[in-house]
Amino acid sequence: MSTGDGTSVEAVVRSALVPVCVVSGIVVVSGFFFPSFVGGTVSGEGWLVVSLLFFCSGLAYVALLPLETGDARGARRPGAPYLLRVRHGSPVESVRGFLGRQDAATFGVPVLVFVLFFAARLLFPSGTGTVVTSVKDVILTRFDWLFLGAVFLSVLYCLFLLVGSWGEIRLGGPDAEPTYTYPTYFALFFTAGIAAGIVFWGPAEAIFHYRSPPPFVGAEPRSAAAIVGALTYALFHWGVSAWSAYLVIGLPIAYFTYQRGAPLRVSTILAPFLGVDGLDSRWATLVDVLAVFATIGGVATSVAFVGQQFLAGIDFQWGVTYGALGPVLFVAGLTAIYSISAETGVERGIRRIAGVNVVLFGLFALLVFGVGPRSFVVDRGAAALGSYAVNFVPMSLYTGGQWVASWTVWNWSWWFSWAPFAGLFLAALSRGRTVRTVVLTGVVATSAATLAWFLLLGGTSLYLQHHGGADVLGSIEAHGGSEAVAGFPIFAALPVGELLMFLFLALIVVFIVTSADTSTLVVAILASGRESAPTTGAIVFWGVFQGVVAVAVLLVGGGESLQAVAVLTGGPFAVISLVALAGLTVTLHRDEADHPSLVEKARTALGDHGVALPKEMPDIRDEDRE
Repeated sequence: MSTGDGTSVEAVVRSALVPVCVVSGIVVVSGFFFPSFVGGTVSGEGWLVVSLLFFCSGLAYVALLPLETGDARGARRPGAPYLLRVRHGSPVESVRGFLGRQDAATFGVPVLVFVLFFAARLLFPSGTGTVVTSVKDVILTRFDWLFLGAVFLSVLYCLFLLVGSWGEIRLGGPDAEPTYTYPTYFALFFTAGIAAGIVFWGPAEAIFHYRSPPPFVGAEPRSAAAIVGALTYALFHWGVSAWSAYLVIGLPIAYFTYQRGAPLRVSTILAPFLGVDGLDSRWATLVDVLAVFATIGGVATSVAFVGQQFLAGIDFQWGVTYGALGPVLFVAGLTAIYSISAETGVERGIRRIAGVNVVLFGLFALLVFGVGPRSFVVDRGAAALGSYAVNFVPMSLYTGGQWVASWTVWNWSWWFSWAPFAGLFLAALSRGRTVRTVVLTGVVATSAATLAWFLLLGGTSLYLQHHGGADVLGSIEAHGGSEAVAGFPIFAALPVGELLMFLFLALIVVFIVTSADTSTLVVAILASGRESAPTTGAIVFWGVFQGVVAVAVLLVGGGESLQAVAVLTGGPFAVISLVALAGLTVTLHRDEADHPSLVEKARTALGDHGVALPKEMPDIRDEDRE
């Protein structure tokens, strides 16, 4: 969070942003809702620039607003981790002190690796792609048991924390108070951890499974029997299993940070084995280096792909082409937005844009539910939820060859690769919360929001495809199989389709910003020297660096390869999560044995109302029955 509320420079920038946002907004809204008034006077690149000006100026204005008087102490909340703040200084000070505040390994190694990767991609494009693909295939097929087992154990561990006695532990001590209100706490974590993938895949994943049903489902392609199975697998890939991967990394960090005084770093999960004083070892540094690489690789490739997908959707709907320059301009605009948001800190930009994101998310969902096939969505959604619950264990342990490797194992690896930055951010937000609340928020509440989205968008997509209201699969196939275009034929077939498309595109931008600004802040924390809060210079550097990596993906190529390399870091973090859970379990068993379980609390509450329950089950012997 920011240590300053807003300078005179920020005030000048805000004043300049207002007319830019208003003018560009008028042009965008006119061209979007009343295209006949605008005609073809503006080129594709022109429309993109105007649209980016509108989104950039609007979100930047929100991020740069000063804290209100009632929140004046927000940037200095006593419960907020010091390292989550941003140290502001003059541009000269930021440049001069930049390198001196960076950790040599966590700063230098990831930068060097990315430089070498793109050099290899430029010099040996086919060889680099072949090597990465071969390694990916081996890991995802031969080590599928590792990912499936790690995710399943993560879910079981979260369930145990919900009902067990350790759920009563309050992070930061019995008297610690939460740093943020609960709505803010949920919004910050949910929007940081999900990114724009939820927007694109919401209407797309179930339709892919409808076209080619998973082996576990065993239904005929494009049949009525495939509908529930398709929805079930979409829920499975985006539900509690996925979010549990974040929790099992974030909770150990939070516990050892707030209960044992360990630093706010991913390597803190090794505290039970190395000790708090031993977290400057090579093993700890290796974990932080992997976390930085995984975060930049995952988020940067997402930014690049989102740029391509966003423009693919525009081209599909309106036939506007942008050439090679379009995606680069889009990435540049996104980089500007999330860098400004990250630089203003959690209390200002990150928190506010997350709030905008959740409001847009809810508004869009309500509109789709209001104008879409409600009875079909509710009926098939209830059946899919039931199937998800009944088949959760067998789906979690199912090894179905190449299909499982390409879908389920790939998804689990992807979620684990994002777990370092999402888990660290969850830990940073969780001081003053009980372990049970952290699990309820980080797994249950986020999964509920995600599942509702996939049931709504996926159910609507399946209804229109199955009943002939829209040819979603035909549109996808006509555009090279890209999931980016799945939403547009759906919205075109619904009332208020133009409004839905506008909100859909806005959600894409805001969702990727809320993940990229958080990842920028987290990487700046990890790359800074221990016990040093990130500076403005560090935030800007890592924000721009992620943008440069995304542009390199677009210009040099190798996006699929880089994404695969980043996702493969999910393998080490799947192993690290198991190590972290083992260390946390031993520590909690040794030091946290005096907390009541959820069952004991229920028994006490019933006893207070005069309902007595036996503490133990009676021993019923054969003679007692006679």
